[in-house]
Amino acid sequence: MRQSRMLLPTLREAPGDAEASSHALMQRAGMIRQLAAGVYSYLPLGRRVLGKIERIIREEMDRAGAQETLLPALQPAELWRQSGRYDVYGPELMRLRDRHDREFALGPTHEEVVTALVGAEVSSYRKLPLALYQIQTKFRDERRPRYGLLRGREFLMKDAYSFDADREGLDRAYGAMLAAYHRIFSRLGLRYRAVEADAGAIGGDGGTHEFMALADIGEDTIVSCSRCEYAANLEKAEARPAAPAAASSLTKGLPAAAAAPSHGAEPSTPAADDFSATDPPSAAAAPIAAAAAPERAATPDARTIAEVSAYLDVPPAGILKTLLFVVGGTPVAVVVRGDHEINELKVLQRLREDGLAREEDALELADAETVLRATGAKPGFAGPVGLDVPLLVDRDAAALASAVAGAGEEGFHLLGVVPGRDFPLERTGSFRNAAEGDGCPRCEEGRLTLSRGIELGHVFKLGTKYSEKLGALYLDKAGKERPIVMGCYGIGVSRALAAAAEQSQDGHGLVWPDALAPFHVHVMAVSAKDEAQQALAERLYDQLSAAGVETLLDDRDERPGVKFKDADLIGIPVRLVVGRDAVNGAVEYVERSGLGKEAVSAEEAVRRVLERFRPS
Repeated sequence: MRQSRMLLPTLREAPGDAEASSHALMQRAGMIRQLAAGVYSYLPLGRRVLGKIERIIREEMDRAGAQETLLPALQPAELWRQSGRYDVYGPELMRLRDRHDREFALGPTHEEVVTALVGAEVSSYRKLPLALYQIQTKFRDERRPRYGLLRGREFLMKDAYSFDADREGLDRAYGAMLAAYHRIFSRLGLRYRAVEADAGAIGGDGGTHEFMALADIGEDTIVSCSRCEYAANLEKAEARPAAPAAASSLTKGLPAAAAAPSHGAEPSTPAADDFSATDPPSAAAAPIAAAAAPERAATPDARTIAEVSAYLDVPPAGILKTLLFVVGGTPVAVVVRGDHEINELKVLQRLREDGLAREEDALELADAETVLRATGAKPGFAGPVGLDVPLLVDRDAAALASAVAGAGEEGFHLLGVVPGRDFPLERTGSFRNAAEGDGCPRCEEGRLTLSRGIELGHVFKLGTKYSEKLGALYLDKAGKERPIVMGCYGIGVSRALAAAAEQSQDGHGLVWPDALAPFHVHVMAVSAKDEAQQALAERLYDQLSAAGVETLLDDRDERPGVKFKDADLIGIPVRLVVGRDAVNGAVEYVERSGLGKEAVSAEEAVRRVLERFRPS
């Protein structure tokens, strides 16, 4: 391709709205242009990279036995009501009506459509298993589109669906897709992790994994072990129960009292000897000295954990944090240690298991009026003692021998509160986020570390969630009607492009891996007016193009500095610079990765390029 004929409008400066380096660089490199918030046009250079991502995905989906389809983006709203997701998806579902006032949705995903299709076409076990996939534009009305292609309202996605007669078949399909995803992201040249995850709005009754590209700009938090292969997103991650610490470390500043034994702690809580001595005391589950009953202490103007900690000279680990939520119109309370954060997803799952929340219910933080009505105190002074609402207690909070807690009265806290004695532990479990340095739940030596990631793909075991609701049934060998067992598997194609740009860059511009580069070789003559340079550049371009190597020829009448800056920005893997040594048949061979340069003959340059890029 001749650069003079290509729509490749590079920019010297990053657009003011660019929040991520990938967003800025792709706009500067003439790959994308924003049409509206979260809506982008792909220019030729960007479309070429996107096409290479699609090709790799198609090859691996075909290898995994899936068949490509193309399903409608315009979906009847009735399908979404039938599946129960019309309200669950909420305002992110783009809705519209046709001229006959029939309601439709622009598909953010295609579980409903593909289930209805297969349910109408597959009626016997003889047609199972089956796997279908598509690469198509999706639509989600994001509240705040950001980071360019990473969170848009219109995006390109690969979604695949497996259909089996039983759970064993689903397990095989899921395993095949997991393996295919590992091959895809490895071929894309991405640094990634596969992590345990939550199913979210897709739902299902089986396992699920997310594939995360490691990047500081990522909106997801990845929790991983320093010693074993355990990895999960923050919503799903577990931590080993915290170790008890010496009581004296938490009693400074409190009235002297005899320590009381813990009541209601889980029997499985490990002893201190089971943990490394490197555990930070401030993060350990430690007892507060307790008397026969809690002692009321004035804490004026101390509302937050930090303020209470400073006022009473007690570490956050010795304070019980009590937060009120509302689910389905009913208030519930959650108690965690003061140094921990509540995991709302885990709370909601437990409430659903206990019949206190429906599938469609959301968990919302209670307002000040609700807190006052339920606890007798304004926010900041609520505590678990005497509450008359469902109470969920995190296992690390339940393991405290005694602690500080809100008194249910403004300006006061209780000292020496004993879990299990002063408030019930009927609903105890893991209700907090894993934290940096926590013990790994899978191995004894490992510590958890937190990093950021960009979600690229998600695989789900759906089970019969959609087939039962949408009537996708088949006849088994005995002639009995059964629901088809499903799985679904998505990859954000445009997200993968942005993630690759985020990971593949330096201070000069993009640095594309060979598999994704829009072109393999960038040929340029330093002087547009030097006949020898132009002739050699044309010869190299013709020779490489004829050999099937994707080559971009910079034949523009531009200053050398402009050409070099554009070449660095675009990031093509190999650059052949034709300069003054053209009369001697020599060129400069430049590796974009690291910008290493070497003077070689034109013949040697061609040999190296063909060895690296010639199609097999």
